[in-house]
Amino acid sequence: MHLQEKTLSSDQVYKGPIFTITHDVAELENGGTAVRDVLHHNGGVCVIPVTENNEIYLVKQFRYPFAAVTREVPAGKLEKGEDHAECGRRELLEETGCTCTEYTYLGEMLPTPAYNSEITYMYLARGLSFSKQSLDPDEFLDVEKVPLSEAVKLVMDGTIRDGKTQIAILKAARILGI
Repeated sequence: MHLQEKTLSSDQVYKGPIFTITHDVAELENGGTAVRDVLHHNGGVCVIPVTENNEIYLVKQFRYPFAAVTREVPAGKLEKGEDHAECGRRELLEETGCTCTEYTYLGEMLPTPAYNSEITYMYLARGLSFSKQSLDPDEFLDVEKVPLSEAVKLVMDGTIRDGKTQIAILKAARILGI
């Protein structure tokens, strides 16, 4: 079949709390074979909370692989079998203390489809109300409010580097006419 590959063998080489990795051999459409190392992940959700004044809430947190602080929309990983809409609402509340009355699905993105099975589901939250932030014990972050128009500039100039955040900001700006 054109543009298809068939898995001939798959060996799990790593199992951790967040993902597993398999070392696969795949048959190509021309009959040849190729090695495919795959990171298997349950997926994640991100939510872009937008105020009535078209400001958004971002979280600033340290990202270990890059030894740097990033600015991102609130997000989290899905537990196996968890509904992504509910996961997004939970993460929004945990990280920012926000709940919302409007919750719009923005679609999904594949962060690194060459070797990672993760799907990130994106939501836009409006009609925000605030209660208490409830971070996980190993979670440390700051919340900042930024005009959505400024956030678009930060995406375009490379200041905001996180892929899910870039896409969520640009989609929200397009939907809201900014």
